[in-house]
Amino acid sequence: MKPPEVPITDDHIHFNPRAGRGVEAAKDFRRAGGTHLFMVSLPAYSLGVVPTKGADYRTAFDETLRVADLVRGVGIVVFPVLGVHPVELLKYAETVGLPAAEEIVCAGLEVAAGYVEEGRAVALKSGRPHFPVAPEIAEASERVLVRALELSAETGCALQVHAESGPCTDILDLAARAGMDAGRVVKHYAVPETPLVPSFLAKQEGLAGMARAGRRFMMETDYMDENTRPGAVMGPKSVPRITRRLLESGAITPEDAWRIHAETPARVYGVEIVL
Repeated sequence: MKPPEVPITDDHIHFNPRAGRGVEAAKDFRRAGGTHLFMVSLPAYSLGVVPTKGADYRTAFDETLRVADLVRGVGIVVFPVLGVHPVELLKYAETVGLPAAEEIVCAGLEVAAGYVEEGRAVALKSGRPHFPVAPEIAEASERVLVRALELSAETGCALQVHAESGPCTDILDLAARAGMDAGRVVKHYAVPETPLVPSFLAKQEGLAGMARAGRRFMMETDYMDENTRPGAVMGPKSVPRITRRLLESGAITPEDAWRIHAETPARVYGVEIVL
């Protein structure tokens, strides 16, 4: 395969040797032309950790960093993103109650922020449920998201937001109140209408048109790496393959690709993306 002329970056991808293909999936990304990726931590419980205090998250985060090192070993530049998936609040509330669960996940976010401060991760992740929940769950989830925005502002890092499908315009106000630069708030699984920094699934309609118009966005697969759901949400080859297809067809220019895969993520996350 011809080496890529521009970096090819997946903004949101998981690797889980426990439940999926792990490094073998990363090799697929590399063989398809992928060069850089933002590897996002999985829910702690999916790695065998059920935290009862913030420090318990270290086991899950350390496992994420261990796998990140393995992925680097196949020739990919890996930027770890650590945090707490919004569904964790619901899961832990079932056993310890909502107030205690809120304390646990907020403490987990504080631990993740420490990893960013130490230079071991580049960003945080948080959010709110993407499906209907009871009002008290929604309110607690919003408080967790606000705490994540505050921590990102204090730490000086980007925040990937997992939330409902839609513009999520209200998060701009939450970010402003938290002192967080909205230009560093990334909407994972974004829709074109969002005012946040969009990270679009590689299969998002209209990518070429938005790129030609100069829209700043990133591309992702949200690859879950679960053998029980092969290829969910999209396979690890998807971002490189679709980018190459758009380039080869002339739908986007190399300058467009550079903006998507290097310039925008470098600006948002404060990292260097070069070949």
